[in-house]
Amino acid sequence: MNYIDLHCDTLTACCDSGQGIIENNLQADVERLKKSGCTAQCFAIFTEGASAPQDFEKYLSFYLKELEENPEKLMPVTSSQNLKKCVSSGILGGLLTVENLSFIGDDLSKIACLSKAGVKMASLVWNNENLLASPNLKFENGVPQFLERSKKGLTDLGRQAVEELDKNKIIVDISHLSDGGAEEILNNRKIPVVASHSNCERVCRVSRNLTDGLIKKLADCGGVIGVNYCMDFLGDETFESVARHISHIINIGGEDSVALGSDFDGIPAPEGLEDCTKIQKLLTFLEGRIGISALEKLAHLNFERVFKEVCG
Repeated sequence: MNYIDLHCDTLTACCDSGQGIIENNLQADVERLKKSGCTAQCFAIFTEGASAPQDFEKYLSFYLKELEENPEKLMPVTSSQNLKKCVSSGILGGLLTVENLSFIGDDLSKIACLSKAGVKMASLVWNNENLLASPNLKFENGVPQFLERSKKGLTDLGRQAVEELDKNKIIVDISHLSDGGAEEILNNRKIPVVASHSNCERVCRVSRNLTDGLIKKLADCGGVIGVNYCMDFLGDETFESVARHISHIINIGGEDSVALGSDFDGIPAPEGLEDCTKIQKLLTFLEGRIGISALEKLAHLNFERVFKEVCG
């Protein structure tokens, strides 16, 4: 079955390690993604710290060069028509996303520049508070405090950033965002929102996972949650835990609210899902749990709907 993956850190990892997106020894590359049935992969540019503005430009240039040099293998997805073409052409679609908008500082005009560069999804924050928002995972002396949840909301600048993302047809990603910030975005929301790589707090009690209330509100606005394969957020057995999180999302938000968000090359390799070549085994396992109709929605139809509605 064809599928779309809502989040990986492969772009950043490749650039940092001097490898290419088409072929590498990481958890995902274009060649293996295509063989695994992936029709479109969301490639995140992740930056953090003082060098973030320069790093963003470096990663963007790297990605654009990969696209330019490999048009027969990787196609930029900028519209729902592009997304459909990926399936018919057999060329992997690349959706450019941003994890952590802190690098824009207080210059919200940069969001329009992101849109022009082809960015189709963006999150406000990673694991450190910035000018826009606060994270949902706190650290003390480098140790994650998995049970502490933050009710801190968006800053005024963060609220304006969300408006700019909407205006520029960039999907708002609430993964990593505090409960308070996510609540602000989701309350009375009409435009779909994505949690590109998040799981369920009720299934695995860590603050990086979404509460039932947030899952319901995200589903109510037509959004989707990409289930993350990180064992810290899954629980114990890999396939079984993935199935539990997916089933819980469906129970709370319905079949239209779930997707896949591997977080490949941003997480330690989980047993059984060490890399993208294992995804068809996972999909076969999930078919036995949720059925073929729900599986097809999870694999690609749900995100295709959101992408068309938000990005056009």
